[in-house]
Amino acid sequence: MSEHPRLSRATLAQRKPGIAAPAYQLEGRLPGIVHFGPGAFHRAHQAAYADAVLDSDPRWSICEVALNSTGTADALGPQDGLYVLALLSAEPEYCIIGSITELLSARTDGETILQRLAAPTTQLVTSTVTEKGYCLSPEGGLDMNHPGIAAELAGGAPTTFIGWLAAGLARRMAEGGGPLTVLSCDNLAHNGRRLGRAVTEYAQATDPALAEWVASNVSFPSSMVDSITPATTDAVREQVAEATGLEDAWPIQRERFTQWVVENDFKGARPPFDAAGVQFVSDVAPFEEAKLRLLNGPHSTLAYLGVLLGHETVADAMRDADLADFVRTMMHEDIAPTLRPLEGMDVGDYAESVLERFRNPAIRHLLAQIAWDGSQKLPFRILGTIADRRAAGLPTGRLAVPVAAWFRFLALRHSDGEKLVDPLGGKLAPLAAAGDIDALLAIDAVFPRTLAGDGEFVAALRQAHAGLADESAIRSTLKTAL
Repeated sequence: MSEHPRLSRATLAQRKPGIAAPAYQLEGRLPGIVHFGPGAFHRAHQAAYADAVLDSDPRWSICEVALNSTGTADALGPQDGLYVLALLSAEPEYCIIGSITELLSARTDGETILQRLAAPTTQLVTSTVTEKGYCLSPEGGLDMNHPGIAAELAGGAPTTFIGWLAAGLARRMAEGGGPLTVLSCDNLAHNGRRLGRAVTEYAQATDPALAEWVASNVSFPSSMVDSITPATTDAVREQVAEATGLEDAWPIQRERFTQWVVENDFKGARPPFDAAGVQFVSDVAPFEEAKLRLLNGPHSTLAYLGVLLGHETVADAMRDADLADFVRTMMHEDIAPTLRPLEGMDVGDYAESVLERFRNPAIRHLLAQIAWDGSQKLPFRILGTIADRRAAGLPTGRLAVPVAAWFRFLALRHSDGEKLVDPLGGKLAPLAAAGDIDALLAIDAVFPRTLAGDGEFVAALRQAHAGLADESAIRSTLKTAL
């Protein structure tokens, strides 16, 4: 048993000095936000933004809705919704978050969920249910053959996120609850547009009048979210208890950096999250593209080259001057010029903030894990940048290096007999081990034909591949590519 008291409203005053805690009222609050999917990322990210504004605007407490698991309610219920957020850096910082005012389960609290969605005090619905939770078809619309959707359309009770949302909107329409904003926070391109299409198609299939009401009264803005949130472990629980003096069944940790970019399209009242750092913009797409190319692309570059050089984590790789200098040059000279302007943000400054995050020694992000699923990631993270540069007649020598490093990584895993975490691994690894560049480029699921047939890119890729044969060659390639 812990020597520390359990975190709750009753024990809040027993926290150690210097631990920030809510200064706003914790009892008797009506939620202004209903959130589906109260997992770790949401509590590290959106709930922290709400916590930051509640002292000045008490309307934005959160009602959490879990569609399946009861883990969050089991952990936070006895804590009155309170939990500790640990901000990871050389000097960790701990704060207690109090923005959660209610924890509901779709299994047992269906009527209350519908009441919350219909209530005039609810102005915003948010979600972190992963792409799978949207029940989308390969064409991008609602998958009417999804088992949960099909059962609901046949008259069954709601079980899916889309079904609960549609039922709540129908209740809101019937009771005159007023306009509402439904904001997707999932890591999915054009997430608002996709969610809005799914809900509209569901409504059209059940009640055309509801579909018309949604079109006039509900907005589905897109958003882009970013913050590394490592999993909670028993070691983290012990660390939090020692630092705060309170036991927390499920504390959350994340890097200090956090970003939330939201399309400024609200039917319900807009929360004052800009006071906490949220960027409200006219178009989220350039930010999504910048994240893919300037953060995820270099992440994969560090992963493949870092593994070949014997590094274990991103921070380890960034301490390698040859590798860090190469990645920085690639970001500023090859990737940044392909991006559209970022509303209210300098692209160069964004690139430097990414590099600073990579250096964070408190984040133990394994390169081998980042290297998973290269066939699914590289088309968006790196190959799109290469295609844009080739379309503009620009060279791609540096950008060919991470692609060649991926080939070398595949060959290394094949020779070691390790199973590849990649849906195309069984096809890719033997080709990479044989050094068959032409056969790898012929895989249409990865390489667009415009690149596979581009002489300049293919020549650059062959040269890069030859220059990654061993550590000495890799270091020579990194230095000469600057």
